[in-house]
Parts: sequence; C-alpha cells; structure tokens
Amino acid sequence: QLIKALRAENRDISAGDFGEGKRRYIVRTLSRFETIEAVEQTIIVKRGSATVRVGDVADVALGYRKETTLVRHKGRPAIAFNAQRQVGSNVLEVMDGLLAAIEGINKDILNPRGLHLENVYRETVYINSAIDLVLSNLFFGSILAILALLFFLRSGSSVLVIGLSIPISVISAFLMMYLMGRTINVISLAGMAFASGMVVDNAIVVLENIYRHIQMGKSRWRAATDATGEVWGAILASTITTVAVFLPVLFLQERAAQLFKDIAIAISTAIAISLLVSVTVIPALSAKLLKISEQFKGRKFDDTALGRFSNGIAVFIDYLNVSFFRRITTVLGTVAITLGLAWWLLPPSEYLPNGNQNLIFAVILPPPGYNIEEMVDIGKSIESQLGYLWETPADQAEDLPGGGVENFFYVALRGFGFMGLIANDPSRVKELIGPTNGALFSIPGVIGFAQQTSLFESGFAGSRSIQLDISGPDLSEIIPLAAQVFGSLRQEFPGANARPIPGLDLGNPEVSVTPDRARAADMGMTASDIGTVVNALVDGVIVSSFRYEGSDLDLVIKGNDDLTRHTQDIGALPLAIPSGKIVTLADVAEISLRQGPVQINHVERERTISIQMPLPGDVPLEVAIDRINKNIISPLRDQGRIGGLYDINLSGAADDLSKLRDSLSWNFMLAIGLTFLLLAALFQSFVYPLVIMLTVPLATFGGVLGLRTVQLFDSTQQLDVLTMLGFVILIGTVINNSILIVHQALRFMRDGRDARNAVKESVRIRVRPIFMSTATSALGMLPLVIMPGAGSELYRGLGAVVVGGLVLSSIVTLALTPLVFSFAIELVERIRGALGMAPTPLAIEPGIETE
Repeated sequence: QLIKALRAENRDISAGDFGEGKRRYIVRTLSRFETIEAVEQTIIVKRGSATVRVGDVADVALGYRKETTLVRHKGRPAIAFNAQRQVGSNVLEVMDGLLAAIEGINKDILNPRGLHLENVYRETVYINSAIDLVLSNLFFGSILAILALLFFLRSGSSVLVIGLSIPISVISAFLMMYLMGRTINVISLAGMAFASGMVVDNAIVVLENIYRHIQMGKSRWRAATDATGEVWGAILASTITTVAVFLPVLFLQERAAQLFKDIAIAISTAIAISLLVSVTVIPALSAKLLKISEQFKGRKFDDTALGRFSNGIAVFIDYLNVSFFRRITTVLGTVAITLGLAWWLLPPSEYLPNGNQNLIFAVILPPPGYNIEEMVDIGKSIESQLGYLWETPADQAEDLPGGGVENFFYVALRGFGFMGLIANDPSRVKELIGPTNGALFSIPGVIGFAQQTSLFESGFAGSRSIQLDISGPDLSEIIPLAAQVFGSLRQEFPGANARPIPGLDLGNPEVSVTPDRARAADMGMTASDIGTVVNALVDGVIVSSFRYEGSDLDLVIKGNDDLTRHTQDIGALPLAIPSGKIVTLADVAEISLRQGPVQINHVERERTISIQMPLPGDVPLEVAIDRINKNIISPLRDQGRIGGLYDINLSGAADDLSKLRDSLSWNFMLAIGLTFLLLAALFQSFVYPLVIMLTVPLATFGGVLGLRTVQLFDSTQQLDVLTMLGFVILIGTVINNSILIVHQALRFMRDGRDARNAVKESVRIRVRPIFMSTATSALGMLPLVIMPGAGSELYRGLGAVVVGGLVLSSIVTLALTPLVFSFAIELVERIRGALGMAPTPLAIEPGIETE
C-alpha cells in the first residue's frame, strides 16, 4: 500500500483544454512532491478517524545511493572522474583546456574549501614527448643527408640547391595532409622524417648529372638543360613507381591499417612534389648558383677518387659480364643466397607494438562474492606494501623502482578492482611491474597481474594479447573445459598474466527466494508482490521521482539496514498481507543458498568463457599462436572435447594479426604487380621491368638483416605490422637505382654501343648518384632507428627495414642489374634472330617520345 500511495499521489495529470472567449486554457492536475514534508504527509490508508501517513511508518530524508565504486589516491579516499574528448577533437587542445580549467577550479572553488583537484594521468605527456623526438629526428636526419651531399660534391652551393628540396617537399606534404583531413601525429611525422632522406633522391640525380656535365666543360645553363633532359625519364619512372606502391595501402580496411595511411600520404606526397622540384627548381638554381669546388675545376670525373672507384666497379662488372658462366653463377648465386638467408633470418611476426606509455595498470580479481568493503581492504593492503614508492620525496627516490611513483590510484568495484602507477622517470616505468606483482601475489585467493599499458588498447588487454573463447550451450560443461585451457596456458607460458572472463566458476553466492504460490495465494499475495517487497527491504525499490532544487531524484523505499546483516535474516523479513497481519518471508517462500553467475557472456550467440593472456615480452605473437594451436587446441580436438557443440576460437590480437597479415601479403603482391605494369608501360617493354624488379628480393634480405641488427641492441623490437610496411615501401624505392642503370644503358645503346659496353659505361657514370641517394636516404632515416625515446618503438623497426634494404640492395644492384640486363638483351636478340624477326626497338625515355 505504501508503494501504491506514493505512486498515486506523486503525479501531474493533464486534463486537456477548453475555450473561453478568444483564449484556450490548458487544465492540469498538479500533485508532484516538491518538499520532503509533502512526502511525509502522504496518506497511505484512512479508516474512520484513523489516518496513517508515510511519516508514521518510515523515516523520510535525503540520502545517497549505495556505494558501488570507491576510489583511493596515494592511500587516501578520493573522488575520480574521466574526461572523454569528443570524436574528431584534437587531444592536445582538449588537454590544454582541461589543465587550464583545473587550475581555475582549484583556485576559485576547491582550495578555499580545503580540497584539491589533481590530474593523475594524461596521455598527452607521451604524445608530446613522441612528437618532440620525431621532430628532432627529422632535423638531425636532414642535417646528416646534407652532410652526405657535402662529402660527395664538396660544394656548398650544390648542398644549398638540394637542401631547398627538403623544406619545399615536406611543407607541401603537410599542406596535402591538411587538405585530405589528416592530422599531424607521431606516425605522420615519422613518415615526414622518412621522406626527408628520400625526397632528395630525384634532386641528387639531376644535380649530380648537372655537376658531371659542368665538369665536362659545359656552361651552367647548358649543363642544366642537357643533364635534366638526360635523366628526366629515369626520375619520372622512379617517382611514379614509388608513389604507386602506396596506393593499395590507402584501401586497407583493417583497424591497424589505418596507421599506414598517414605514412603513405606523407611519403608519397613528399616524393611526388620532389619530382616537380627536381625538374624545375633544381635546374634553375643550379644554372644560377652552382659552383664547382676549386680542386675539381678543370678535372674530369675520372680523375677524382670517386671517379677512379667508379671505373674500378665498371671494370669488375665487365669482367663478370664477359663470361656466361661468371654471369649466370653470380646472378643465380646472389638471388639464391639472399632469398635463403631472408627466409632463414625472418623473425616471427607481431601485431602492434605496445608503446612505452608511463602507466602500469593492474586488474584485481578476488574470489567470487567479495563485497566492496573487502575490495577496499585489498587496496589498503597493496598500498601498505607500495606506499614507500610515493611517500619518498622525488629527489631521494632515484634508486627506487621507476625512480619512485608520481601517482597511484586504486579503484574498488563490486567483484573486482583495478589500479595504476605512474613513474617519476618515464623511461623506467617497467621497473614498477615487479614490486606491483609482488604486492598482488601476496593477497590470498586474488588473481592480479600488472603490466605496462598498450598505446593501442585500453585496460588489461594490450596489443600483444591473446584471447581464447570457449563457447557452447551449457556453462556447466564450458567451465571445466575453460579451467583446463587456463591451466594449460599457465604451463605453456610460465609467468604469463592469464585471466578468465568472467570467471572459472558459477560466480557469486546468492540467496534464492522461491515463492510458495499456494500459500501466498491464501494470504492474498502474488509472486510479484513478494518480489517487490523483498527488493524494497533489501536493496530499495524506486517507486517514483522527486524534484529537488531543479534536479529529479529517485524516490526510493528501502528497509532498515539492520534487517539484512546476515543471510539467515532474509527468512525473517516481515511482510504485511492484505488482511493487515504481519508474516515472515519464510512463511510464503522457500529460502536457499546457492551459486549463481555474476554475468554470462555470449560470442556469436553462444555462451562463452574467455581466457585473456597478455604475452611475456620474449614470446612473439606468431610463436604463441602456433604453440597454442599445436599444444593446447589440437590435443583437445583430437580427444573430441571440442569441435562439435563446444569449440575454442582465437580472438583479440591473434585474430587481428591473421587478418592484417593476409591483407598485407596481398598488398605486397599487388604493389609488385602494379610496379611491374607501370614500368612496362613506361619502358614499353616487358623485359626491362623484369630486370629492374630483380632487386626486390635483394631488398627483402637487406630489410630482414637491418631488423635483425636492431634486435641485437633492442630485444623488444619485433616484426610488427608497422615494420612489415617497410617491405612494401622498399618495392618502390630500391628499384630506383636499377632504373638509373637500365635507363642510361638504353641511351648508350641508342647511340650505337653494344649491350656490354653500354652497361659498363652506365655503371661507371651512375655509381656516384646511386651512392649519394643511398647515403642521403639511409642517413636521413638513421636517427629514427638509433634515437631512443617515446614513440621510437613505433617506427624503429620500419626504419631498420627500409635502411637495411636500401643499403644492401644498392650495393648488390651495381653488380646484379648490369649482368641481368645484358643477358636479357642478348637472349631476346638471339630469340628474335632465330625467329627471323627485326631487332628490338629501344624505348629510351620512359613515357615520352625520343628523337
């Protein structure tokens, strides 16, 4: 009756409207509670002169909901809240605004009341550090590239001419990214840093050729004109093929593949602009500014040290080319060795790097049924063991793990908790994992593991985690199967931080109230009436709302806390039946204790228990997947435990890696096919592209070798999907050197030389630009590989692959491409001669008419 009375009296009811004269009047019955006194005076029942009001049978007061979450900060109670930015907003701008707002709130509102609002964690610290690092890498890479030019050309004016191509190309790339709606972030800036060494390649080829023509005695204007026209076709072909390999990347749909788009747009735009700069700005500036060092004036290129070195290489190539046996042995041996070593040295693959954020995060899973007060006690126990980390002043905490703790927070919820630690020294944050796990392991019955948070995933699941979903129709069958898988994972990966979701048992102990329908009917009650009364007495039932100071509050009827302090108190709960008598709950229902699930998860509509396991740092994701399939899933399938109604599926990062690796494999093949077709169209031949594309397997070996070299100094560097992108980038970059050699050899053959002499001369005059472009590209990217710091783990592997592939392929290309080219020319001519066909017409300038 109390519930009915409150609901009936606390209502505003519209009664329609009526007209009087020119006006329309709306009629409403206003009866909503506006004061606590109005609630107290509500009549429940009136019999004769006796009136029973709410205030006669209940205490009416403002209160708070039952606590479901408690937060502690550095060992003290606290209130915490998240600030979530809107989609599309800039995280740096939002964080700056929040910090300014916090300062104002503390100054004007909280501090005068003895309170303080503190920002305990912000991801922008990592972002700012990463941006600062990549900008410094971009600067130092540009400086190293310019120093390499100065070493080769010994001319300040030449360095100035080429150096201008870097800011022009990079600024243009920034503009293009803005027009395409992309943001400037760590990944896109890393792409710019890669491009800083690559954008000078076209400029180097043009300038070096102008430089060589000036050494031949031509005027600067004549040298600029002749030299640019001579290499225009080569740089056009190399630029188009380099940009083309990024086109498939833009259409990848996987989540992690979105990271590739920023790199693809940054590099391809910068390189495309560099083509325009190399055929316009570079010749014009060279004609005006280029000066040859005094020691080179009047000297031919052959008289310089690099010229003599180039002659030596040309003679060696000619030595190999004179004999069919030497030629075929060199080509087949080089290809076989590089492919074999690449396959042998290729490391297992990963999904995404975890990053190096300054946050250790831990989830605490207690035994089923723990209440929130017990979770708070667990937090206090942890604080007692770790408190020295933040209680020690920062200037005295240098020898502590992580240099001490800047911030610590603990959040207790019903059934679980979590906590986080932030180190004083961000570079040493991993040192906090050991003592944190020690504190967690010391608590009996609790499952809890600490780990460094991932840059790409939130909470316990990082980008290097595996999740096994055990699914089926019956939880009682799933639980023992999940328990066996859980134990097998712990044995297979000792020390791994595995946890079951939601758990390996039926969960919380529960008190079941089963109404006796016949007895309840005799007393004039229904099962719904019994459930509503029990809900009101135990937890509180919301019967209506109450407007207080402009806000709608829940109007709740709740029994006294003393009624339900023990499980045996449930049966003694008093119930008022319609006749006015009082009976106990045990009189109309059966009370029993049993276990009930806290939650039931479903995957593809099947009941599921998941086992989530972040991998140890020394176990690559691909290796872990193979071991789980071979040693855990396959034996269960062979035993018939899974495969029918019950099954186990890998999800999480394992599933993401499989999908993205397949996409990248197709992307790699598509990039090769697209490059080949473009070269075939530009050179108007299917033979020359085959010669040029032979450098790709050499680059693959160089990329693997570069990655393995980095792993000698940094064991955490893996073949993640960002690193895999380096092999796609190599397709468009390493063929540039082969294009130079083939293009120049074709020009000499047009002038009447045979293939052998044309190749020899082509190698001789193209050694310097090849070495120059390789040195500037490699040195421009080198800081990305060797400089440690926030964000470097994202692109270090990518840089190692590209640098290693460029360096090795450039060296081997000088020998392999000339030999394959001359062999291909001779083979084609012999075949055409045997068939009585005319000699092959030479397409010298890719994409343009020749004289």
